[in-house]
Amino acid sequence: MRVRWRVVLGGLGALHATVLAMEFLEVVQTYFRGERLESALFVVPGGLLLIGLGIAAIRSETPAFAWSVAVPCFLFGLLFLGVGVGISLRTPGQVAALLQGLETDAANTLAAEIARMDKVLANFHLVLPTFGGIAFGGLVLRFAVSTDWAQGLGSILVLLGGIGLLTDGFASRRAVPYIDALAAEHDRSSAERQRGETNSAADAE
Repeated sequence: MRVRWRVVLGGLGALHATVLAMEFLEVVQTYFRGERLESALFVVPGGLLLIGLGIAAIRSETPAFAWSVAVPCFLFGLLFLGVGVGISLRTPGQVAALLQGLETDAANTLAAEIARMDKVLANFHLVLPTFGGIAFGGLVLRFAVSTDWAQGLGSILVLLGGIGLLTDGFASRRAVPYIDALAAEHDRSSAERQRGETNSAADAE
């Protein structure tokens, strides 16, 4: 009877673990799907928009204003394009490697992913205030200095700061539930492994 109840409880535990694992995998897919969508629908188009804005400024404005707008537009536009395309290309392989690691060595894979995401979140805590400072500096230039170059550069810095706050703001908000899910899955995996070792020791007795 004792063995029978152990089998029943073990089956229920395995079913519950399967449900939790499926929910965790859905969180993983949601996180990386959001990363790819943001890159494809916001970061890459934003880079193209900035480059187009820089070209329009050169073709239609006085040199001082035009180049103060065009240079940061070209630099950040190319940066956004590179980042957006890079994320879109690398994410499928990143997800595949993560899922494979979860099958072969879940504990170490989860620990490594948690460490990576902790660094990502720490970077957001630095980058978001930086973008806010860029936007604030742009406002100061735009309204405190009356020259053409200051007004052009100030205006574009406000735009760049706003884009950065939006993109990294979305990304940081998306990262928090993903990190929480990673931590919960790591705890569950560790507890399950420890329970399995305990049951094996009891059966040996």
